[in-house]
Amino acid sequence: MDAAVKRYSSLFRLPSDREVLLLLALFSVGGGVLSALGLLPSLNGLIYGLFAGSALFFAGLAADYVAKMLILRGDSVYNLRRIVALSFFSWVVWFFFILLGSVLVFFLGNQELWMRLCLLGFSASTIFRLVVFSSTSSMGYARVIVAALLEPLFCMAFLLVLWTVIGNSIALGILIFLPFSMVIGLTSVWIFHYFLDRLGKRSLGVRSLLLFRAFMLNWVAGLNAPFEELLERLGEKRDVETGLLKFASNETKVVMAVPSIHPGPFKNIGSSLLPSLMKTALEKELGCVACVPHGLLGHEFDLASQQQNRKIIQNVVTSVRRLEPSEAKASPFVKVTNGLATACCQVFGKSTIVSFTLAPKTIEDLPQELGLFVREEAQKHGLELCAVINAHNSIDGNVEMEGSLDSLEDVARRCLEKVTSHGQYPFEVGAATVMPKEFSLEDGMGAGGITVVVVKCGKQKAAYVVIDGNNMISGFREEILSSLVSLGIAEGEVFTTDTHAVSALILEGHGYHPIGEAMAKAKVVKYIKEATLAAITNSEPVRAACSSATVTDVTVLGAKQLETLCLLIDESIRTARRIVVPLFAAAGLILMLFLLFV
Repeated sequence: MDAAVKRYSSLFRLPSDREVLLLLALFSVGGGVLSALGLLPSLNGLIYGLFAGSALFFAGLAADYVAKMLILRGDSVYNLRRIVALSFFSWVVWFFFILLGSVLVFFLGNQELWMRLCLLGFSASTIFRLVVFSSTSSMGYARVIVAALLEPLFCMAFLLVLWTVIGNSIALGILIFLPFSMVIGLTSVWIFHYFLDRLGKRSLGVRSLLLFRAFMLNWVAGLNAPFEELLERLGEKRDVETGLLKFASNETKVVMAVPSIHPGPFKNIGSSLLPSLMKTALEKELGCVACVPHGLLGHEFDLASQQQNRKIIQNVVTSVRRLEPSEAKASPFVKVTNGLATACCQVFGKSTIVSFTLAPKTIEDLPQELGLFVREEAQKHGLELCAVINAHNSIDGNVEMEGSLDSLEDVARRCLEKVTSHGQYPFEVGAATVMPKEFSLEDGMGAGGITVVVVKCGKQKAAYVVIDGNNMISGFREEILSSLVSLGIAEGEVFTTDTHAVSALILEGHGYHPIGEAMAKAKVVKYIKEATLAAITNSEPVRAACSSATVTDVTVLGAKQLETLCLLIDESIRTARRIVVPLFAAAGLILMLFLLFV
């Protein structure tokens, strides 16, 4: 899913405002000068060309302004900058034909060739604009067509003026060709859309371009509702469980929630923001420190919408309120590794929390069967409840999760045997959150910031470091844990929430920055140590309670729908590449044949 989103996102890289205007001016003035010099190779031709090119530039800007203020008013995707950028790209298409026409006139002396190629360039430009506008704008077809044709018609009018100033007359064939080329353009674009939409209807019952527009509205304008409406239609109903661990003295002190939900698919869609939303809700309602590390499961357990988020969060808050902590003893924090996988475990009464990592190798989403295995093993040792966490704390560019399940099960078995062989002792808990203001979503830091929970059991102090981000660069976990030794932290683990609020915001790399890639690592460590010291300072004896909150009939994306959606994206791109050349080449051939007879 992440790869599919990145492929979609990479289609929309635009120049800056200044670059757009400079490039449009360059090609507009260049087109005017080339046209005039091709028709009249002299100083007068250069002067005419500069005037014509300037007129083309300002005419295009005027047309784009009218399109934004009147025709596409209210369109969430197209602001003036994006319309002007589209005009630049369409001018690049047109410029090629003008350049070719001017060269041919210079060598052959036949000015009609320039006009015919200019008309073909007009047609290519309008077809390009029709494809882009009709694929991405949510406005009605009539408005889309007018917006697509307006700028080329304005520019064509000034090129015709140049044509007459040079001393030529406007033939009837030119006037007939313009509406004919528009009809051919509209027809070819309709056929293009028909074949793409048919793929979506056949596989998901949804038109491919409807899905594409919904993605555009989110990627460009941040609107999540159109995409989520489609996910609600495509999703499936499942029962969703959240593991809960509550620490309290007189009042709730710390809550750790581990949802069996994947925080995706990207940006603000579905459950992408769930970790920070749940943390905020728990802290606001209960007056405590909360953290939401990543559970197991992958994108097939993305929630479909914000409505589903609210359903889960409301249930979790209610369930935590009802929990009455009674366990006054805990085991020490235990860690077991076999060279590939590492498991960490700590027991509170008859409940346990188990986490996994493959660090320093890449660890991504873990399968549901691992959680089932751990729960079965925990029951063998008399443990009634078990929260299973994917630490999700290392990525080195190579994803080799295949074959790791046996190693993960091995360390889980050994870790549970080891932790239950220890006695249990009174314990203290402290927690603190820091919100690094200099780190943004683009840097990889989610709204939940950095939370550290310190558990003191006997002489041992263990730290649970939870960072609201999507994974962590390889080796940084080890640096963080080493830095905490000086604070008296003997054991611990570093977790990321796997929030996808940071995903699809950048176009390079993974489509997001893992923790430590774009941020200064020294500053991240500084904030973690700051939170750890605060947690140690506010530590106090507490009691613990573990529970599992289940919400029924939650709409998730689902494995089958996820696979179909990803396949649809790939197939749509392949189909577009396969039909675009023959389809629009055929349209060009029809237009060229028409020009031969007018």
